[in-house]
Amino acid sequence: MNKRPLLRKYILFDIIASLLVWVLFMSFRKIVNDGQIFDGARVFIPNFNYLNSLMLFPFSCVFIHYLSGFYLFPEKQTKANLILTTLAASAIISISIFFVLLLDDQVVSYEYYYYSLLALFGLLFVFTYFFRAIINNKVHQNFKSKKWTINTLIIGTGNNARKIAGELEKNVKENTLIGFISTDHNIVIPKERVLGNLFQLSSIIEDRKIQEVIIVLENSDEYQLFTIINSLYKYNIDIRFTPRLYEILTGSAKISNIEISPLVCITSSSMPDWEASVKRFLDVVISLFAIILFSPLFVYFMILIKTDSKGPVFYRQERVGRFGIPFDILKFRTMRVGSENGTPRLSSANDNRITSIGRILRKYRIDEVPQFFNIMKGDMSLVGPRPERRYYINQIINDAPYYCLLYKIRPGLTSWGPIKIGYSDTIEKMIDRLNYDIIYMDNMSLITDLKILIYTIEIIFKGKGV
Repeated sequence: MNKRPLLRKYILFDIIASLLVWVLFMSFRKIVNDGQIFDGARVFIPNFNYLNSLMLFPFSCVFIHYLSGFYLFPEKQTKANLILTTLAASAIISISIFFVLLLDDQVVSYEYYYYSLLALFGLLFVFTYFFRAIINNKVHQNFKSKKWTINTLIIGTGNNARKIAGELEKNVKENTLIGFISTDHNIVIPKERVLGNLFQLSSIIEDRKIQEVIIVLENSDEYQLFTIINSLYKYNIDIRFTPRLYEILTGSAKISNIEISPLVCITSSSMPDWEASVKRFLDVVISLFAIILFSPLFVYFMILIKTDSKGPVFYRQERVGRFGIPFDILKFRTMRVGSENGTPRLSSANDNRITSIGRILRKYRIDEVPQFFNIMKGDMSLVGPRPERRYYINQIINDAPYYCLLYKIRPGLTSWGPIKIGYSDTIEKMIDRLNYDIIYMDNMSLITDLKILIYTIEIIFKGKGV
């Protein structure tokens, strides 16, 4: 199922709802004012600038709906979430418009304002929810009739896999179990439903258009579990596994459907949808502001780098980002050209490959400033685990196979790991930094991001970059 047409449909009908609401609301204001409904009261004189407001209001509504997180996973909206999200967004929009009108109108009658606020909120909620409910009901009907479905694969062929499969097929209408992948010789499910083994996993996912994988291992082999997870991230699919005692005790095992056993969803963020949307919005806004603000410094340091040593001003290097997908990170060049000669080498504070201007750039982390362009592009976030090269990731996972957990969020310009560890010039430090980043991921919030940014600014001003 492709969620883009569904997303476009939700946005289109949200715009239609907002247009209808604004026309009716403006009509309400004019009728009440001209008809002097509040006879004897001091009624304001509204400014009826229909054209500008008719264009601006739908944009404002869609923007607030985006920040509410409603558009992130439109195919997964439940009826309860539909009501709550629409209610909250309608309230925010109505209150915002209320204060705009308060400032724009010439004379104020507070009683009139309260009626206007209630009218706008009521209209907005009713019309928006009405269209959304129609679309949402159609989505559930499509899943129920199997016109739409989530192609699901179970990795495992033991008793636990058979149990999960039975619960899934009996109680979850959205999913269609395509088959099983064997991990060993213990096969208790019908052999005709086994599609292959782990070596054939890649082709099976692509050929069968798999959208969700549930890993059900009979033993608690941590290395095997995370090896499988690591191989799945690149497909951008939902990954779940049956919880071990650790996940149960720490609350990682979530009940998404009371009629099936709890599962750990390894690809879902700990952030609520609205916070994730606001986080991305702030990433773009702050990065754009920083690029404009620091543009004179860009030119200044470009000249310094160019005159300090031969070579390009910027340095591009492939890093591994969200979903395990590689991207080119952008930095100011701080080393001499050809410093690695094809063999990756970690840098340290006293590295003789670093140029004289490069030491200053690293000390105040100015070399990282061009990564605001990576953030604008969507490869990175302001706050998130620092992305690594594949060469070092392959070494890290030998001792920390859970590194792949970092793939579920965008890497960042800064995070708790770099703050606590600083530049990681050994694999051991990288693993220490990884552990801090895992804790950050489990506690992601806008408040946490703000604290990390404040600590980062302190490090920059104190010159503790190296």
